[in-house]
Amino acid sequence: MRFVVVGAGAIGGAVGGRLFEKGHDVVLVARGAHGRALETGLVLESPTETVTLPVPAVTDPAQIAWDDSDTVVLLAVKGQHTDHALSQLAVAPPETPVVCMQNGVENERRVLRHFANTYGMCVMCPASQLRPGVVQVHSSPVSGLLDLGCYPSGLDDRGQAISDAIATTTFQSVARPDIMRWKYRKLLMNLANAVEALCGPEGRFSPLAKEAQREGKAALAAAGIAVASAEEDRERRGDYLQLATTTSGQWRGGSSWQSLARGAGSIEAQYLNGEIVLLGGLHGVPTPVNALLERFAVRAAAEGAAPGAWRIEELSALAGVAHGE
Repeated sequence: MRFVVVGAGAIGGAVGGRLFEKGHDVVLVARGAHGRALETGLVLESPTETVTLPVPAVTDPAQIAWDDSDTVVLLAVKGQHTDHALSQLAVAPPETPVVCMQNGVENERRVLRHFANTYGMCVMCPASQLRPGVVQVHSSPVSGLLDLGCYPSGLDDRGQAISDAIATTTFQSVARPDIMRWKYRKLLMNLANAVEALCGPEGRFSPLAKEAQREGKAALAAAGIAVASAEEDRERRGDYLQLATTTSGQWRGGSSWQSLARGAGSIEAQYLNGEIVLLGGLHGVPTPVNALLERFAVRAAAEGAAPGAWRIEELSALAGVAHGE
């Protein structure tokens, strides 16, 4: 099958590059300076090597011939860019399989409005894209865990085939009939992203992040949403993800941190913390910490603030959360 990777940043570039290395037909779609840099090749760094891969790259899906019935879209843009990507993908046949390789749980709902064959993917992959044309994969020998399944539930032959293709690379992939349970577990973990982006690495496991996650658990429970347990998540991760430096350095922060570091102008907090705020509003669960984190993260991105611009003590005080000694 052919893979069209829409949003060839940290995750999309890493997966597309690894699939290309294994002989799969891959086309990368990326915009801006990164998209222009990919025209001369994708520089893929890992802890063990740095390679330049001549993966075909375009800046718009309209530049691709969509007459191949075996084409699969790997959608890897941030949640705030999904609607724009879908408008560009109007050139693709409606039966095209689209795999949402994205954080959050809202993307699948939006994609399903356009493409009947929608799949969710739970991405566990420490990767970075901080310079145009360069993607860092920080774990070796396993680059990441990319489990997937049909949305809203189930598993079919095509989903299994996509999983099998990914498993030929340095990524692991398990095809699951209950993929959204796993994506909701990842959502709870991602509620710390805004704290890390605003306050730096120390924010990820802070009391403030834990309070955001407590609110998240309460909102999901009130909504009656099934979530994979923390024990299931730990068992799935095992000790596969082994962080090490690449040529460009060590892993410095997750996707939201990287959005501020690149000065992207937007951030996905409204589809992470904002999802919990939405569920809380619908089901009568207070979510003040997530509301504050969403608002501050969106403002920081819009204003071009650098990551770590806030002191964790200061932000915790504004949220009414004791930071400790």
